[in-house]
Parts: sequence; structure tokens; C-alpha cells
Amino acid sequence: MAQEDHPQADLTKAGGARPILYSFRRCPYAMRARMAIAASGQRCELREVVLRDKPAELLAASPKGTVPVLVDVDGRVIDQSLDIMLWALRRNDPESWLQPGGATLDEMLALVAECDGEFKAHLDGYKYPERNPVADAGAHRERGALFLARLEEGLAVTRCLHGEHAAFADIAIAPFVRQFAQVDAAWFESQPWPRLRAWLAERLAAPVFAQVMQKYPPWRAGQPGFDFPG
Repeated sequence: MAQEDHPQADLTKAGGARPILYSFRRCPYAMRARMAIAASGQRCELREVVLRDKPAELLAASPKGTVPVLVDVDGRVIDQSLDIMLWALRRNDPESWLQPGGATLDEMLALVAECDGEFKAHLDGYKYPERNPVADAGAHRERGALFLARLEEGLAVTRCLHGEHAAFADIAIAPFVRQFAQVDAAWFESQPWPRLRAWLAERLAAPVFAQVMQKYPPWRAGQPGFDFPG
């Protein structure tokens, strides 16, 4: 859909005000939040952020200045991506992402914590070596690969991380595996991870991923945001 075809949010229509979601299309944290919101059917006003020119409204809501940030209709601010996912899915979870059958929510959150902790640190060291010239990008790649090898082992048992269908952990982790794979696609393809590559391809081919990766122009103060999901 062309950018100009996105419907701008009309907050005066039936249903009243909607939550505001500050997002950045390529941010993996924002990707997973958008996917959970889209899957839940929750309607929001999306405000696409330019990270080098963050709007004052975003910083007023969350001074740490990262995305995603959700401002609910009652003014409550949720500025952690996993909390936004839970906020949306606890309202409506038609695909049972919170109850996959193969794990508890706590078990899924524990796996996501590994992704967001040590794996993300190695992903950053691998993808952005210029940020720390003394770091060894190759070493970060090899240490990050340990987490991916563990995912490969788990996928030998089930099609997805916690069962036969995608659930919370799959949605939360896939954007970061995608980012890791993109640093050196040839290297990633050469690794003994056929199940992981198939799992990632399925995640990226899912309609919900295509839906949340549509492009939106940057939001400017005084303008309405965009109806999301569009």
C-alpha cells in the first residue's frame, strides 16, 4: 500500500480516542509490539518516529526516548516492548500466543529474556562493530550463534519454539534472529541450522509480519497519526 493510501486516524469516530503507539519500522522491539497489537485486533494511532529527531511528545511520555512506547487512552504509558505485547494479548489473544500448549508464559518469557540479554549484546557487537572498536565482531558472532544453535535443537522437537504453532516467544524473538541473519546472509545460510532457517522464513512470510512492516511517513506534531493496523 502506498504511503499516501494509509488511512489517518479519525479519533472522533465511534469508539472514541485510541491508544497512541510510537514506533520505528525497522526496530525489532517495535516489530514485535506491532505484531502483538495487530494479532489482538486492538486499534491504535500509530506515530512513526525518526530516531535522530525524536518528537517532544515521545520524550514527554517516556524520557528514555526509545521505541516502542504506548500511551493508553487513560494516559498510562507502557514503554517496554514485552509489556506492550502482554497488554495487547491479554485484551484479546485469538491465536493463543500466550497459551501455546507446550510451555507456560513464564517459560516463554525466560527464553525471551535470554534473547534480550546475552544474545542481543552479541548481536550488537556483531552488527555494529564500529560502536566498540576494541570488540571482536567475529567473537560476538560465534557467541551469539550458541543461542541460535540452541533454538535449532529445540526446533528438532517441535515446529515452533514451544509447540506446533507460533506463540509469544516466536513473535518476540524472530525480529532479532532476522537482524542477526541479515548481517552476513551467506554465513547464516552456511550454518547447520536448517530448522531455524525454515522457522525464520515462516515467521517472515506470515501475514502479520507483512502487515506490520508497511511503511508510514514520519509523524509530526500537530498532525494525526495513522490508523493501525491499517
